[in-house]
Amino acid sequence: MARVVITGAGSINPLGRNVAETWAAMQAGRCAIGPLEFRDVERLSVKIGAQVHGFVPEDHLSRAEIGFSDRFAQFALVSARQAVAQAGLVFEGELADRAGVVIGTAGGGLTTSDEAYRAVYAEGKNRVHPFVVPRLMHNAAASQISIALGLRGPTLAVSTACAGSNHAMGLAFQMVRSGATPVMLAGGAEAMLCFGGIKAWEGLRVMSADGCRPFSADRNGLVQGEGAAVFVFEEYDRARARGAQILAEVAGFAMGADAGDMLTPSVAGAARAMAGALADARLAPEAVGYINAHGTATAANDRSECAAVRQVFGAHADRLMISSTKSMHGHLIGATGAVELLACLMALGEGVIAPTVGYRVPDPDCALDVVPNEARQARVDVVLSNAFAFGGLNAVLALTRV
Repeated sequence: MARVVITGAGSINPLGRNVAETWAAMQAGRCAIGPLEFRDVERLSVKIGAQVHGFVPEDHLSRAEIGFSDRFAQFALVSARQAVAQAGLVFEGELADRAGVVIGTAGGGLTTSDEAYRAVYAEGKNRVHPFVVPRLMHNAAASQISIALGLRGPTLAVSTACAGSNHAMGLAFQMVRSGATPVMLAGGAEAMLCFGGIKAWEGLRVMSADGCRPFSADRNGLVQGEGAAVFVFEEYDRARARGAQILAEVAGFAMGADAGDMLTPSVAGAARAMAGALADARLAPEAVGYINAHGTATAANDRSECAAVRQVFGAHADRLMISSTKSMHGHLIGATGAVELLACLMALGEGVIAPTVGYRVPDPDCALDVVPNEARQARVDVVLSNAFAFGGLNAVLALTRV
């Protein structure tokens, strides 16, 4: 099977408008969580989140692209163009016929849905925007990227809640590794920060009203964010032959289901996914230097994830660094694994480990090196990126330095 590498990365998220800005914010430990700004926010119990402020679609997209695109798809399209520009690819001929896109999202065009429901039910209008359907479709982001870049290969959306982008990137990895396609664009996009989106999540009682503090004993829930990140997954030999910059090698991937509870995470399920990614990559647990944790700052998730790390890594768990960048950019739900992969690339390529900010009180159930509050200089050669979703769906990627 082919080796698979990442040759391009693009993102727009609460920490930055591109990868360089995002890395700078992570290295500084900057938190982008603040007061939410949208219509009817005063009716919410939770009024904080990590928004992408000042995004002007007209600065990045054509009039037609804006007309057909919800905010989540706009984020994805901007990110994809950045990634392709860095990779230095031109899609034409056979490459265009074979290259494709897979994007993870949980809410799809939720902002569009929210606006349409408001118009019909709250304002009594009898018509909605004619492009509501193509804007709200979960595959809208993948399709918009395919259209904009002329990619005619496998193109689809993955919707597995908080593991969506890890599943998307894992599928892209498997397709390139198998030889089905030489290049895939993969990642995630989400824009659920609207009245309906937050109101629905309030019902679960898993959200914090005052901040995101993963692994800290005083944590009290997750904080939502929005944004996207997209990567170019490419055959190693092809990338080397054309002299492309290689950001990291994707060495392994595993996914599975808890088959237990819709909301309560399973230690065994998370452990199986991490162990499976290592086995797929043919790596020993002792090779791993850093884990980008799912780390939602809910009591159950953080505790179960740390227990799973202990189960998989044994004594080596005490030598691992593990951090949750959700503490800075919020939980981007279906896009969160994609933005978190930027921290993995930073660890491998820049030798900087992103911190878990907001950490205040040690928790004996999370007694690992969580890189509290400040970034750390460290060389690592192997990293894991964890994603554990509602519904008990788990997806873990293993990446290595090239």
